[in-house]
Amino acid sequence: MGTQLVWFKRDLRVHDHAALAQAAAQGPVLCLYIIEPSYWSAPDASQRQFDFVRECLRDLYRQLKACGQVLHVLTGEVTEVLEQLHQQQAFSHLHSHQETGNGLTYQRDLAVAQWCQARGVVWQEQRQHGVVRRLPSRDVWSDHWQQLMAAPPVPTPALQSAQWPWAPQAFPEWQAWGLPTDQAPERQTGGRSEGLRTLHSFLQDRSSQYRGGISSPLSAETACSRLSPYLSWGCLSLREVVQATEQTLRAPSTDAWTRKGLNAFMSRLHWHCHFMQKLESEPAIEHRNMHRGYDGLRENDWNAEHFERLRTATTGWPLVDACVTMLQHTGWLNFRMRAMLVSVAAYPLWLHWREVGHWLARQFVDYEPGIHWSQMQMQSGTTGINTTRVYNPIKQAQDQDPQGVFVRRWLPVLRRVPDTWLFEPWKMPPSVQAQCGVTVGRDWPLPVVDLAEATRSAKAQLHARRNTAPVRQAKQAVVDKHASRKRPEGTRKRRPPTAPKAQTTLDF
Repeated sequence: MGTQLVWFKRDLRVHDHAALAQAAAQGPVLCLYIIEPSYWSAPDASQRQFDFVRECLRDLYRQLKACGQVLHVLTGEVTEVLEQLHQQQAFSHLHSHQETGNGLTYQRDLAVAQWCQARGVVWQEQRQHGVVRRLPSRDVWSDHWQQLMAAPPVPTPALQSAQWPWAPQAFPEWQAWGLPTDQAPERQTGGRSEGLRTLHSFLQDRSSQYRGGISSPLSAETACSRLSPYLSWGCLSLREVVQATEQTLRAPSTDAWTRKGLNAFMSRLHWHCHFMQKLESEPAIEHRNMHRGYDGLRENDWNAEHFERLRTATTGWPLVDACVTMLQHTGWLNFRMRAMLVSVAAYPLWLHWREVGHWLARQFVDYEPGIHWSQMQMQSGTTGINTTRVYNPIKQAQDQDPQGVFVRRWLPVLRRVPDTWLFEPWKMPPSVQAQCGVTVGRDWPLPVVDLAEATRSAKAQLHARRNTAPVRQAKQAVVDKHASRKRPEGTRKRRPPTAPKAQTTLDF
């Protein structure tokens, strides 16, 4: 057959890469990654993600070189790049993995499909997650997930190289695009090698902390698997992580407590794809409320000052501002603290999830659109099928950081504030403020709103909308399309002991 073009997207590896294997079986191969200016200038992209991907591509280059191949990196919009390449080196097939991305990549893939049809190029897409395109019913989704995760990983193929028509291009510098600088100095390093090291350390050591350790920002840095960016950008395949976890669970040396942690982790791997399926089944939830009965609830009440105080870590609530500061520096935050930030934005600050979602997407190195937008709506109360999730940042600080270690680490100005006042510094008497050198209103901001009053008002508005007849009546349609399923009695198959159990949270 003719030349086979492999288009790498969010699948930056050679192991368990079905598209690469299929291409290798059909003819000589060209391997291509395209840096898309429109993608990187979108409101949910950032330099910290770009820098992470650059490291992933360097690692992928080494992987392909070991297979006798070269990774070619070009800059431009995808259909334009494909057209130029096709004119110089015609290819008969385009191979890639399916992508459940944002609206921009969805439209781009539609344009690629049209281009391929017009040029007579066969575009073959492979699954890499448990997401099912054109899913007829949620009733069968879990079976699809189980079957894909149980299948053997695709071995790295022998590759025959096709001729590349151009000299190598220089990798573009982020600053050349005139976009905001955003480097996250303490973020994780990209690449499969780092991903494998992270997976090994979690399965062999850190997973013992998982159960009971992933909620507090104090312990979550090591208790969480920290695999999310390597899964989001495809340095590791979800299947290999699932199977490596199952292998560790079967090992006689794995103690009972670690087994509990790994079983909990397996459930999160299952829900990783569950949330991505929501966006695949309804791409519009990136832009509009999942339950349309909540349209207009917050959209017309946008408060720019509230948003500015949130994103600049000046809300006056120490745990919130510490979490934002950590996120700015590391590009990562554990799930409970992510949920708390969205809850604070949605309820006491009464901010619509869309703009907050763009800001958080840029902060997260592990941004996965399907998970992100589903969670933004769930935590904001606009799915119509989930219980109201309101996180009190003062209570969360007392529960998750009782000695104030996390708050003091990320907010040096509060390090001398006594424990009694640390999570509510605005209540400090003037004499205590003078003693610890923190004057509220000067060194530390007053809270942006009265927490109790603003939260009470927000919940009242949400519940008033939820209790209307049209909203109640439309709930079932959302359940049918997006809710998780249990098998009907009498048809339930026997599942392996490590099969995921239902969860209401998602954390890596």
